Amino acid sequence: MIAEEKIESEISVSNSNEPPLSLSDMSLPQPDVVFGPRPSQRESQPLLGCVENEFNVADNSFPDDVEFTEIMRNIELAIEEGIYPERIYQGSSGSYFVKNPEGKTVGVFKPKNEEPYGHLNPKWTKWMQKLCCPCCFGRGCLVLNQGYLSEAGASLVDQKLQLFIVPKTKVVRLVSESFNYSAMDRAKSKTKRNLSERFPEIGRKFHRIGLPPKTGSFQLFVKDYKDADFWLRRFEQEPLSESQAKQFQSQFERLVVLDYIIRNTDRGNDNWLLQYDKPEVEEAKEEEGEDWSLVKVPEIRIAAIDNGLAFPFKHPDEWRAYPYYWAWLPQAKIPFSEDIKQLVLPQLSDMHFVEELCDELHDLFKIDKGFDKNVFERQMAVVRGQVLNLTQALKDGKAPVQLVQMPVVTIDRCKSPHDRGRLRSFSDSFTQSFQDRAPFFSWC
Repeated sequence: MIAEEKIESEISVSNSNEPPLSLSDMSLPQPDVVFGPRPSQRESQPLLGCVENEFNVADNSFPDDVEFTEIMRNIELAIEEGIYPERIYQGSSGSYFVKNPEGKTVGVFKPKNEEPYGHLNPKWTKWMQKLCCPCCFGRGCLVLNQGYLSEAGASLVDQKLQLFIVPKTKVVRLVSESFNYSAMDRAKSKTKRNLSERFPEIGRKFHRIGLPPKTGSFQLFVKDYKDADFWLRRFEQEPLSESQAKQFQSQFERLVVLDYIIRNTDRGNDNWLLQYDKPEVEEAKEEEGEDWSLVKVPEIRIAAIDNGLAFPFKHPDEWRAYPYYWAWLPQAKIPFSEDIKQLVLPQLSDMHFVEELCDELHDLFKIDKGFDKNVFERQMAVVRGQVLNLTQALKDGKAPVQLVQMPVVTIDRCKSPHDRGRLRSFSDSFTQSFQDRAPFFSWC
């Protein structure tokens, strides 16, 4: 055998007329490959949307929703160009209006660690409440710091039932100088950036140069909507026509269905929106000597926003009841229409559909690092109980106000011995239980 060091390569890279190598030539030594200079540190850094998070999935990429992915890419480009999200000063948490490269608001971002009970909440009201009155801090029926999952979960339920009243909401990760970061995070980011600029070799070893990305819910922005309270007061002074009232009732019933299933504990008249286009008379051209006008058909649409305080793991049974404030509206006294029955009743009556919905919520909620399967099962027990009550109310022809007066129930799933995770045959048994403890205050 000839020693490897004595073999001389006669392969000429520049000779293009030489026939290609055969499989028998694979034993020959290959020519040395010379790499060019390494790219700059900035070129080697991934884009915001390609950073791997702690769950080992690509951020802000939704293969089943290309339009939403494109919106996120535009937002990332806008932030890179210095068009930072603007903090919303209303509310009790850190939330931000997010803009595209043209400077137009396209969505609302609510970071997890800036939620009302997050450690980086920039609003001082919740901090004072926790400091001065810890016994009344938080809602005992909710999982703290999971509002961003509740926002996305409400959108999931809305899409699943084809209600289409929740602006599309998903869990994303964003980085911006305008977000509320700790002094330590900002100092570390500044130090790494300075070291990277002065000593590029050291900078290449850093996992991340800038500020850490924040996980939160991103909800698409809706235009030309106002608080429901504004329009409800106007409707008292300027009553709607019969067709307009029917349209509003249809949208209202969709809101009732959504809130009841997810057991929203924070649905006042200031956190759902209404879009109302008044009838407009347009003068038409004269035709055959007749002068006539066109009346633009009005449209009423509801946008159910602020869904971060839903999906409790038990029904409220301590101090407050957290009622549905829409139950005091006159629309809540009207029995459910045939339209809403045909829309949701066939699906809600199917236990396979309900369990499929719970599975999809499981896939969403489990991305949180603090996910607890037992707590999640309790949340789904509440959801199943709400679905049972709602199904019965729709079949019995009840009104929304009668629905909220029904005894609250939870339905727990008991796994069978042959249960193998997600592959169920639906032979599982379910246990139904009623709540025997009422909150101290029933009106708030």
